[in-house]
Amino acid sequence: MRGLAEFVMTGRKQAILASAILGLVPLINLLSPVLIGLVMLRKGSQEAFGVFVWAVLPLAAWALAGDFVPVLMLVGVFGLTWILRNTESWEFTLIGAIGIGLAVEVYLRFQPTVLDIVFQQLEPYLRQNNVEGIDFEEIRSAMISIFGSVYMFLSLVLTMLARWMQANLFNPGGFQKEFHQLRTGQRLAVFLLCFMILASFEVLVPQAWVLYFSLPLVFSGIALAHAVCEKRKLSSMVLIVFYALLLLPITVQIILLLALIDSWYDFREKLDQMA
Repeated sequence: MRGLAEFVMTGRKQAILASAILGLVPLINLLSPVLIGLVMLRKGSQEAFGVFVWAVLPLAAWALAGDFVPVLMLVGVFGLTWILRNTESWEFTLIGAIGIGLAVEVYLRFQPTVLDIVFQQLEPYLRQNNVEGIDFEEIRSAMISIFGSVYMFLSLVLTMLARWMQANLFNPGGFQKEFHQLRTGQRLAVFLLCFMILASFEVLVPQAWVLYFSLPLVFSGIALAHAVCEKRKLSSMVLIVFYALLLLPITVQIILLLALIDSWYDFREKLDQMA
């Protein structure tokens, strides 16, 4: 990864070549948005846009073939890294990611055929298992929001990967410190909590949208876990167990609660005072 990042940073032609070639390869084409994000973070929007114009071509071809994920991620990471570069704030970046999730949802609602294959496979399964009283429109609506939250999550992960690559080249260890300090401020926490409550009761916003407003807090909670492990010098096995437990809904709920409390209490500062 370091060698790839160094190659991209040598010039625009190299960045275009790397992003275009990677864009042609399935799965690996998700690295193309990361490279655009790296250029954005290091050299700014003008240089990044010059690479973006060429990088989008192979990804647009994949979109025409039915795989629109890479091109969505390219646009999403381009936007998130622009926000991060200009604000130097992960809070604003997390808010921006909500916009990506909602944009994907709007796209899927206006392009319903994208999910037709999924439902063609799902409906026979439910009928074979004698599942009655199923409202397929309700399931479809919920799945659209799930897809949107997945793309929101992926865009944040790819943005963090771009930031890590930048730090690895120009500020070794910088991303770790930055990520450990990632936390939601009180205003953002209140904003997210209010919309999570509204979504839970389906007031103004659909219930499934609670996923969009939860993810920023989930990332804050994960950052808190990493920071605590680093400050307490805990084994990396603790983080492995932590990520395994994240598969459980109750663990995610605990993480959300801790992230909300951290917005006021600031566990990191308390640990520093105790050291």
